Amino acid sequence: MYIGGGFLAAVILSNTVLVNAEVTSGSMENTIMTGDHIAGLRVAYWFGKPERLDIVVFTNPITPTGDPYVKRIIGLPGDTVTITDGQVYINNAATPLDEPYIAEAMTFPDNTYSVPEGHYFMMGDNRNRSTDSRFPDVGFIPRDDIIGKVYVGWLPNPRILK
Repeated sequence: MYIGGGFLAAVILSNTVLVNAEVTSGSMENTIMTGDHIAGLRVAYWFGKPERLDIVVFTNPITPTGDPYVKRIIGLPGDTVTITDGQVYINNAATPLDEPYIAEAMTFPDNTYSVPEGHYFMMGDNRNRSTDSRFPDVGFIPRDDIIGKVYVGWLPNPRILK
């Protein structure tokens, strides 16, 4: 009875409160490495909105039945995201977004993206090896597709993720 109750509690927690995933690509390196296990909260946005630079888990738009994606929120609903000379600018700001987590300069064509209401613009921290909102097959992510906010990496080395 205790084993059954524990199993039931674990299933309920993992489907309503916690989000747990193994990262299978290098798109978030060096913040999150390939093979890392991350954990977050599905309830993180019940009483608040996703914020710029949050690391989130969302439904994979390329293969919705596959592993969820883990990326960083760069553009909020209504934002204009401009990539110029490897730098990211939000809403025509004079200075680029401060991104200390980027390990190498981005080599991506200049472009501008207008984030629709109710959607988010996601990018991996490893910009040169990330399939993210810059690509049409991923595009803007609807709020309803965000599963939760990532807070920690717990394997192989436990740490708080920012």
